[in-house]
Amino acid sequence: MKETIINLAKKYDADLIGFAPAERFSADDPIFRLLPGVKTVIGLGFRVLRGAYRGIEEGSTYYQYTTMGVENLEETVMPVAMMQVAVALEEEGFTALPQKRHQLIMDSADDINPEMDHHAIFHNVTAETQMDFDEAAVKCGLGERGLHGALLCDEFGPFIRTCFILTDAEFEPTPVYAPHLCDGCGECVKGCPGHALSADGKRDNWRCAVYYQGANGTKNPFMSPDAYSDFDDRVEIIAGEAGITPEKARAIIDATIFYPPIKHSYPASICGRACDMACYCHLEEKGLLTRKFKTPFRTREPWKFDIEDFGGKKQ
Repeated sequence: MKETIINLAKKYDADLIGFAPAERFSADDPIFRLLPGVKTVIGLGFRVLRGAYRGIEEGSTYYQYTTMGVENLEETVMPVAMMQVAVALEEEGFTALPQKRHQLIMDSADDINPEMDHHAIFHNVTAETQMDFDEAAVKCGLGERGLHGALLCDEFGPFIRTCFILTDAEFEPTPVYAPHLCDGCGECVKGCPGHALSADGKRDNWRCAVYYQGANGTKNPFMSPDAYSDFDDRVEIIAGEAGITPEKARAIIDATIFYPPIKHSYPASICGRACDMACYCHLEEKGLLTRKFKTPFRTREPWKFDIEDFGGKKQ
């Protein structure tokens, strides 16, 4: 049956399939509340097309990253694959519970998912029945965690998204990755246009949300010279150097409409997860990625506009 599940998942576009026995999870893990009697967590990984990031790298096309790399995977491709695997398990008499990341639930009063419209977030909603997707991916043997928290895998680096199926069927487990990709280089930290990552990789989610949506004018070809004119520190905002509180982040995001939003509350991304792109380039340059391409992802020095275009001092 394991081979059947793997072949079915691949048929419906999963690139990675891993099996974690329930014993790999702590006794208080949400999986045991989600499905009492769970024996296995099946992890599915789906590549984000390298080409979806290339447009942002070149400054030529932005819409496709959010539509095809985020929304289409999360709302169309991944649910279909999960359902097909779950149906196959239930056809064999086992219980199967698909687990799609709930993008709009925050268990704190003042946190944000940078990939979502902050107006749509539900705060103070308990996360006791929400899996830790990143940790589950590691336990399923799909990859290792990078400095900035992203899942890294041999084929696609950080260009991967995941979902899971909980089941009472038992399978031979997939080995857990022996960490070998992330060397702590800090390129992810340096790559963020809004300095949302600290040196140890910890992310300021509100700061990330602001610059995910394009508040750094030196990396945003859609920004007008008079952007954020209602803010006293507009030049610092545009340079990615302003102080950001949750309240200020909301105001900046509400003034940031450089590209139409996508459906399902996904705002269009201008940075395209620059941290992931920087990480990918580093892994590719080191020759660590097993999937090879005809040309390297980064073919020249990254482009940027000068802050003086927005009234700042030339850098």
